[in-house]
Amino acid sequence: MNIHEYQAKELLRKYGVAVPRGGVAYTADEAVKVANELGGPVWVVKAQIHAGGRGKGGGVKVTKSIDEVKSLAGQMIGMTLVTHQTGPGGKEVSRVYVEDGCDIARELYLGILIDRATSCITIMASTEGGMDIEEVAAKTPEKILKVAIDPATGLQAFHARKIAYGLGLEGDQVKSAVKFLYGMYDAFISLDASIVEINPLVVTGAGEVISLDAKMNFDDNALFRHKDIEALRDESEEDAAELEAAKYDLNYITLDGTIGCMVNGAGLAMATMDIIKLYGGEPANFLDVGGGASRERVTAAFKLILSDPNVEALLVNIFGGIMRCDVIAEGIVAAAREISLSVPLVVRLAGTNVELGKQILEDSGLPIIAADDLAEAAEKAVKASREAA
Repeated sequence: MNIHEYQAKELLRKYGVAVPRGGVAYTADEAVKVANELGGPVWVVKAQIHAGGRGKGGGVKVTKSIDEVKSLAGQMIGMTLVTHQTGPGGKEVSRVYVEDGCDIARELYLGILIDRATSCITIMASTEGGMDIEEVAAKTPEKILKVAIDPATGLQAFHARKIAYGLGLEGDQVKSAVKFLYGMYDAFISLDASIVEINPLVVTGAGEVISLDAKMNFDDNALFRHKDIEALRDESEEDAAELEAAKYDLNYITLDGTIGCMVNGAGLAMATMDIIKLYGGEPANFLDVGGGASRERVTAAFKLILSDPNVEALLVNIFGGIMRCDVIAEGIVAAAREISLSVPLVVRLAGTNVELGKQILEDSGLPIIAADDLAEAAEKAVKASREAA
């Protein structure tokens, strides 16, 4: 789960991380009120969306005028902000964050994430603050410092000092950075975050280390422990289809292809997408209906896939272990009849009650293309997609 910059900064502040003062505003008048409370003389007006690159897209502006704060907020709220992370469609801005201006001497990068390769929490730091870390990694990887933290021992003082010295900090800046890192690490662990990213982390003219921007993502599987974090969710920033899928406990991710996929099991779903690509097609989604899905859940999954206008064919690939093939077949038939199926449907069933499932599909009278194995199913789905196009 993602949250907005202003929400991330409020959370980090509670853990002793230094952030500029600021406030969120949903209207231009509210922005003026926040600016007056801050007192100036310099303010920064920032559009709040779940995407990076806002400054390049015109979503971050610095001003020394209260009148301009109002004008900028009025322009940003309601605008569609396009950045390299939003895609060409952009995202609509519903709120802005007004914060104190900052005397920036240096811009740095700092992030904490889970490194699955080492099974450790890893701190990443770079002197190239303000840039996309992916770009830095691609062009100048030597400028990225990584420090692995054993979760059994946690962050130690020597870890923090290594990061600080690696960033070229000195004197009191090192003390400020060590305190900053301890607060950031504590927030990461305590809140079950999957990433905490500060870009840029700035050193002020007075030598303070401050979070000028903040991004936090959280492990969805741990949200039951953090109802306060879950309450920060902004559903308007999330994919509508994925939100609908969550209502039925479906694991669904929208992709860019034309062949819809309904599979039980994440591994089988990944293999299905791979073999679709092997035969020259592109999957339109990842969808795992789970091991014990009901007929209603299968029907919901079917409708969800076909709600995507890019889908030109649908491939159902089910291995009936816990999930019974006849239940899947009943769900397919019910959904196809309810929504008047208009794209080719390829079905491959195997496992528990497979013969009964195949019989249900055959007796339905629907134009279903049967397949006996995954390779055959993928080949038929790709062919049907091309013919439909």
